[in-house]
Amino acid sequence: MEPAASPGNLSGVRHILLVLSGKGGVGKSTLCAQLALALRHEGKKVGVLDVDLCGPSVPRMLGAQGSAVHQCDSGWVPVYMDQEQSVALMSVGFLLEKPDEALVWRGPKKNALIQQFVSDVAWGELDFLVVDTPPGTSDEHLSVVEALRSHQPLGALLVTTPQAVAVGDVRRELTFCRKTGLRVVGVVENMSGFACPHCSECTNVFSTGGGEELARHAGVPFLGSVPLDPQLARSLEEGGDFMRDFPGSPAYPALAAIARKILDAAQAPGPG
Repeated sequence: MEPAASPGNLSGVRHILLVLSGKGGVGKSTLCAQLALALRHEGKKVGVLDVDLCGPSVPRMLGAQGSAVHQCDSGWVPVYMDQEQSVALMSVGFLLEKPDEALVWRGPKKNALIQQFVSDVAWGELDFLVVDTPPGTSDEHLSVVEALRSHQPLGALLVTTPQAVAVGDVRRELTFCRKTGLRVVGVVENMSGFACPHCSECTNVFSTGGGEELARHAGVPFLGSVPLDPQLARSLEEGGDFMRDFPGSPAYPALAAIARKILDAAQAPGPG
């Protein structure tokens, strides 16, 4: 008989949010990192669990690349971004000997690591745990959902870009959420136009409105659109705190509004 998953390690986590998308390259990791910073900006303690095992990019985005993970009596100690321990991070990127090392594992071994991430990380007290998932609807997603089900996650945040091909893939992710009983907290449209760094005018590089239309057709909340913002891109490359350093940027109000809607969803009563 298998031991119960994380008898204490998730007991201090109030809300768990999974960030999903049906395809890669839409900015799930970007949204995870910035949502964590935006929630901290609202005074919350946040953890980020990066289970994108083959592309762990969150450590670099949050300026934690090269950090070491240590053991304590209750499991792995996450990497903290600050002395106040307001943002905690766990990623397979911390377990690789070299940053460019490839994780060449079959499904069962990856699923076992996901289970270990869920049960063996000593998160302590957190208001939110944000989970960055790989693209698709694979067995890794099932492992995450099943491992977290007993902890009653808040739900899923679906990320898309405006193009029809991306929206079509995210529709499959909506089906995945319905089949697994995962509540959809809302849809975010990322890369929604290019924000000029000189005049702040937003130009639609791709088509527009796909995320909002998807949310309307699916009957789930549309949480907002985040533009392509050179200041955000620079902050991600440098591992800075975008929400602290660029309050006047075009992406800032969009990310702050999404964080506030997540807070509202967390305070709302769950489905009966």
